[in-house]
Amino acid sequence: MGNLEQQARKSRNKRDMQNAALVAVSTAGLIAVAALAPKLVNLLGSTGLDAKLRYQTKSVLGRLARKGCIEFVKENDSTFVRLTARGEQALEFERQKRSLANGKPRRWNKRYRLVIFDIPEKRRSLRTRLRAELASIGFLRIQDSTWLYPYDCEEFVAMLKAELRIGKDVLYAIVEQIENDGWIRKHFSLPSK
Repeated sequence: MGNLEQQARKSRNKRDMQNAALVAVSTAGLIAVAALAPKLVNLLGSTGLDAKLRYQTKSVLGRLARKGCIEFVKENDSTFVRLTARGEQALEFERQKRSLANGKPRRWNKRYRLVIFDIPEKRRSLRTRLRAELASIGFLRIQDSTWLYPYDCEEFVAMLKAELRIGKDVLYAIVEQIENDGWIRKHFSLPSK
């Protein structure tokens, strides 16, 4: 397996662990740190890596705490984890992302949604992350900074702008027609004119 594949898998695993931790804390409300490791293993399923997952729980919780998604609360010689407002926002962002990727409406309303951005070169990593997020949902790249989706995604784009803190650099547009859009319709399996 190539180096790039290993890095991508490691990044996916890290993101999945963080999401599972957020879901566990969200579901339980206030949860003891000692009880969290087995719950994460149950959420992610038995993969034969149970010991490794338990070991990684501490680092996942540390990353989430540094991001401000969770906070540690000490009560009666026990440490508990609580979801913060930032954590709830991150969890809602992931829910929106999954629902957009999985749930397509039955009928298309014959309008395209464009996401257009202009992010300076000095913020290249942010621009790359934005492109990766759009591609992961299923947006079609029209140009490097113009992406298209045929279904309503305004809430997701608003949350993405908030998550990446790029509100002024991104425009969301609803377009009635695009010339020569046959290839776009074919890409999304939309009905022809």
